[in-house]
Amino acid sequence: MGILDALMGHSEVDPVRLAKYMDGVLIEGESVWLAYRVIRDFFVFTQGRLILVDIQGISGSKVDYLSIPYRAIVRFSVETAGTFDYDAELKIWVSGSSAPISKTLKRGADVRGIQRALAQGVLS
Repeated sequence: MGILDALMGHSEVDPVRLAKYMDGVLIEGESVWLAYRVIRDFFVFTQGRLILVDIQGISGSKVDYLSIPYRAIVRFSVETAGTFDYDAELKIWVSGSSAPISKTLKRGADVRGIQRALAQGVLS
């Protein structure tokens, strides 16, 4: 399907920048079908997994890749931002782990889009 015009807030995911981080990560035949940007990090959805790309450090040269196969996701929760709480929160529970993976999403993040993409991956 290729990289869609995925939005996080009002900034598009730059396909060139994303390709730089995904080089050598995807397997043969795997492609990105949706990507969301969260400040410097990315939520990358492929046919079989969710890849959380955590860009670390001032220079951004250190990158952490967390690959979660959809079949391993037991449940997920999205909490939207409120009037006084400006951040939304995403929690993903993975089989074999009692603690969820938690990510904070800033106000303006496409929380519903991320939730739909997760549901599509987990339920299909």
